[in-house]
Formats: sequence, C-alpha cells, structure tokens
Amino acid sequence: MLEPLIFDATASARDRILLCAQQLFYQQGIRATGVDKVIAQAGVTKVTFYRHFPAKNALVLAFLQQRHQRWMLAFRQALNQHAALIDALPAALLSWFRDDDYRGCAFINTAAELGDTLAEASELIRQHKREMAQAISDKLMPDQQVKTAQIVLLVEGAIVQVQIGEESERVVEVLRAALDALLKTGA
Repeated sequence: MLEPLIFDATASARDRILLCAQQLFYQQGIRATGVDKVIAQAGVTKVTFYRHFPAKNALVLAFLQQRHQRWMLAFRQALNQHAALIDALPAALLSWFRDDDYRGCAFINTAAELGDTLAEASELIRQHKREMAQAISDKLMPDQQVKTAQIVLLVEGAIVQVQIGEESERVVEVLRAALDALLKTGA
C-alpha cells in the first residue's frame, strides 16, 4: 500500500536524515535506533544532524508526522478503489500487509515503545488514529460512530495479528466476515 522509500543521495541533508529515520525507526524500533546510526546511514555529520533535529525527540516527531501523511494518503487512495467498505477495507489492509517491509502500525509500535514519555508523540498517535477512523467513517452512512469505533477495533486487531505472524490472507478473511456481520446489523 505504501510506496517504498528510496534513498536519494542528492536529497537535502534533512530529507536524507528523515528518510533514514523512517526506515530505521519502523524496522528496528525507536529505542533500538541511536542517533549515530541515523547519522551514519544518512551520510551526514553530527553538526548537520543537530542543526536540523536538536534532539532525537524532534526526529521522532518528524518521523511520526511524515509517516502519518504518507500512510493516510495511501490508505485513503486504497479505500477509494472500491465503493463499499466491505471490499475497500480488506483490500487496503491486505495490500499493506503484503508490503515487503511490513512491521505493523508505526503508531501502535511507537505507543508501545514510548508509552506516555513523549506527550507530543502521544498526541500525534491519537491524531493518526482519529484520521484513520474518519477515513473509515467516510465510507459509511452518516451517524455511524459506534460502527466506526467497532470497525477501528477490528482493524487494529488485524494489524497486530499479522504483525505477530498470523497469515495475512486468513486475518483479512476473518476481518471481512466480521465486517459483513457488523454492517448487516442495525446501528
């Protein structure tokens, strides 16, 4: 679902740092990725790094903001490929689950890693989840907040199930069956 990130040695130093942080934080985790590793992979000096990101927390926030923008754009585009949510949501998720670098939701992972130690990150995570819920809600009839919340829980569960090694096709099949039952019931 997400377009792969491609390292461009001619990009600005800030963009290279952020690209490397995107890859490393998502694949290895925020706490496991030191600033020195990002600096080395981006091919910049420490002075250059700290000129753009005065602390690792600033880089974490930039990572979350950029990931949010990329993911929401791809998610909305994937949802718009089908008229009905029962087709759109499973297809969008399955496409994402099949990404070669899939490692779950960067926002769930960040919440698990950082807890409430970085308030700004917690707010970005909540914003991401609200916007994901809104994208789902946009595919439903008006005034379906309860169903939206139920569907979001199903989505979050599916994401984690695939992340812990369950077969993506089976998880999506279960999600589709749950969506079918949920959408057939009254509000």
